[in-house]
Amino acid sequence: MTEPQEITRDEPLANDAASQLTKANKYALYCLADARNVMLDEMMFAGTEFLDRAMTETQLFNEFLSKMAEAHSVRDLGAMYRECSRHQVDFIRRDTERLLKHGERVIDNTSKLIETWRQN
Repeated sequence: MTEPQEITRDEPLANDAASQLTKANKYALYCLADARNVMLDEMMFAGTEFLDRAMTETQLFNEFLSKMAEAHSVRDLGAMYRECSRHQVDFIRRDTERLLKHGERVIDNTSKLIETWRQN
């Protein structure tokens, strides 16, 4: 006869535990889905940036080769060296700006992800 009383006492705890487990599962599902979306976005962004960088590097190399072909004297080689160096420094500046923008983007995405986790 003590068993039915224990069962009635445990029912609210069992319902509460099931409710908490459901909430935890839902929270974990949202976290995984949001993390997956962020990872896919980052992979797409990295692929695009890699392609853009490869195209820029190819362009710089082609320009270097054409300038080398045009140079017929030591003076022309010096001018070509200065111009190509200027282009390379400009490329490094743009690449650094891209890197900083990507860092800002990662921080923004991370803060949005944490904010959605807090809301759930």
